[in-house]
Amino acid sequence: MATAFHDDGSVDLEGTAKIALHLVEHGHDGVVVSGTTGESPTTSTAEDGQILQAVLEAVGDRAWVVAGVGTNATAHSIELAEQAAGLGAHGLLLVTPYYNKPSQDGVLHHFRSVAQATDVPVMLYDVPSRTGTTISLETYQRASEIDSVTSVKDAVGELSRIARLVDLGYAVYSGDDANTLGVLASGGCGLVSVVGHVAGTELKSMIESFLAGDNDAALATYTRLLPAFDAVMGVANYGATTAKAALELRGVLDNRNVRGPLVPLDDDEVAALRAGLAASGLI
Repeated sequence: MATAFHDDGSVDLEGTAKIALHLVEHGHDGVVVSGTTGESPTTSTAEDGQILQAVLEAVGDRAWVVAGVGTNATAHSIELAEQAAGLGAHGLLLVTPYYNKPSQDGVLHHFRSVAQATDVPVMLYDVPSRTGTTISLETYQRASEIDSVTSVKDAVGELSRIARLVDLGYAVYSGDDANTLGVLASGGCGLVSVVGHVAGTELKSMIESFLAGDNDAALATYTRLLPAFDAVMGVANYGATTAKAALELRGVLDNRNVRGPLVPLDDDEVAALRAGLAASGLI
């Protein structure tokens, strides 16, 4: 989920809690704070704790609250994991260390060190387009032996890998809205979404239809949402920027503030986003 900011760039905890409430009231079983869409590379450790606490207080009795703790420094990720566990996070999202481009032994060392710092369940996050490193299947196999590592958010986009990860015992979630049906068909169980900021109810319906065996209904919803997928995820300046602009269009937020190096969508980009959401019947 996105993190709200005031005009001066400070974290808007009330606005962030409002986003969490909106998501839980529109189809989400849980939320992830301080992930990519939460602009975690730009928030401090103290801010991450404040964001997590605000969201736990807002929705923690109604939904799973997962704290993003992935950074490119193992010691920092351990610090974030321990803070999240102390505040009562229900799970941790742990991305592959980015920029450093560690070896697979280094990736496994990072995962093991962070996961063993607490007893909170861990979801590994594989997104090589952002990290520069893909988690190998051998590393996944070795990581599956860590008791607290339970699940994967997969944004690699190779559906054959999903079945292999499921075979290793992982609960696998799509990390790309447009790949969700393929991930489910390959044995996955759900989605960690960006488009869900404005299409949570519809995405939940799509997933439930597929899991109930109603493939026609699932495909109909998927097809309806294609313009929204393109509008939110198919542009260069996407992610937190498009999620916040979409929330502004829906009246959840009164601004679309982001932190540098991101910049807010300009008026032309907002118009294109509005058109895509309207084509999917979301506004």
